[in-house]
Amino acid sequence: MQEIIGWLVAAIGKMGYPGIFLLMAMESSVIPVPSELVMPPAGYLAQRGDMNLTFAVLSGTLGSLAGAYCNYFASRYLGRPLILRYGKYLLIGPEKFSRVERFFLKHGEISTFIGRLLPVVRHLISIPAGLSGMNHLKFSLYTMAGSAIWCSILAWIGYEIGENSQLVMEYSHRAVTWALLFSFLLLSIYIIRQRSNKNRTTYSETASEDRE
Repeated sequence: MQEIIGWLVAAIGKMGYPGIFLLMAMESSVIPVPSELVMPPAGYLAQRGDMNLTFAVLSGTLGSLAGAYCNYFASRYLGRPLILRYGKYLLIGPEKFSRVERFFLKHGEISTFIGRLLPVVRHLISIPAGLSGMNHLKFSLYTMAGSAIWCSILAWIGYEIGENSQLVMEYSHRAVTWALLFSFLLLSIYIIRQRSNKNRTTYSETASEDRE
């Protein structure tokens, strides 16, 4: 792992911000490039003064959005049958896709934001968004918000820890745990508010019918 981290630091150092953009676009689509191996080296390079931390995070965020749109448009124009038929060749099995699709349908558009913080779901949540024809502005905003948070956390880990691969992976795993807890809390608040709004709407409709 230390060799991989060292190679990525050297590679990202040579490619610069376009390299971060490209690698995070790949991570956000269907190519298995873990963000935990991209953003921490970028953070380390920022700590050394070879990069600007803000620009590194921005490059990662925009790359994530670009990769997410690849999935969005692919699912939007190819359709569900082709995604299910050929997805297995891109490590998108029917069961995995069904779980992500249920997550999106159950929790609505906010799942696009939450999904960016969750492992496995992160690079697949754009597919049901595309299938449903989710509004582009909302899709972009939710995707960028979630990606910016995740990229910032990972870049900060690299900035603070440096090239120690063992500590980088340890803190990256902790970040995943905290992201899961944060997502659960946010989702709970969202569900409570949705139910509250639904109850108020039902009460108002009932009251109107009684007055009539």
